[in-house]
Amino acid sequence: MQELAQQIAQAVDVIHSHWPGQPRVGIILGTGLGSVAAQIQTEAALDYAALPHFPQSTTVGHAGQWICGRLQGVSVVAMEGRFHAYEGYSYRQITFPVRVMKALGADLLVVSNACGGLNPRFALGDVMVIEDHINLMNGNPLIGVNDEALGPRFPDMCRPYDPTLINRALDIARREQFAAHRGVYAAVVGPNLETRAEYRALRILGADAVGMSTVPEVLVAVHSGMRVLGLSVITDMCLPETLKPAVIEEILMVAASAEPKLRALVLGILAQEAETS
Repeated sequence: MQELAQQIAQAVDVIHSHWPGQPRVGIILGTGLGSVAAQIQTEAALDYAALPHFPQSTTVGHAGQWICGRLQGVSVVAMEGRFHAYEGYSYRQITFPVRVMKALGADLLVVSNACGGLNPRFALGDVMVIEDHINLMNGNPLIGVNDEALGPRFPDMCRPYDPTLINRALDIARREQFAAHRGVYAAVVGPNLETRAEYRALRILGADAVGMSTVPEVLVAVHSGMRVLGLSVITDMCLPETLKPAVIEEILMVAASAEPKLRALVLGILAQEAETS
């Protein structure tokens, strides 16, 4: 873990050489949702390749940029594209940017993803505000020697997603008049989509949506003492009785069409954060 602390410091030094700011919020923008980055008053933008110890994003729809600036008057850093276990990266590599966000000063993580809907009450393009998760990724970024300077050995996960932020997000959706649900996100490794039997099992376990990201980053954010808001866009329906083959192009189109909803939630949350500063 001491090596990890040194790597974090190296990445922070490079970012500070381009941008002297101290962010309050870190944002991870997932599949098809990177256009939220266009709303940021950019003060510096760095390719992941320029940042020490950062992996490279290989997923369609992920730009691979670290953006520093202001959004709704709040200082932020944003990942335009994230990393996944199915790309071959370790969970420590996947979550390294969250460690850097925390070291820069961020105390709130906003993380978004595109996912499959398991709850029959959901519809394509709906937003789910994550209230809890199920980790089925067969891994955990906190495994190994723990550095108490980064977080406790046994972080409590009874409320990994901040209840106040959940309620604020749902209030914003009601005010903006679009569908947003409270639900449980199941994380799997991928990259294949699930079988009918697996979808049935996930529903029995209590999952409302399934995806291939988010949970590792949230584990590290909670370990670091950050508040977390998780937002999922339902880009395909995973109902075993009516299951059809997934078309990635259609999933990306749904994610893009839902982007204004996600943008409204992120901007609304940050506006409220600005009021409390």
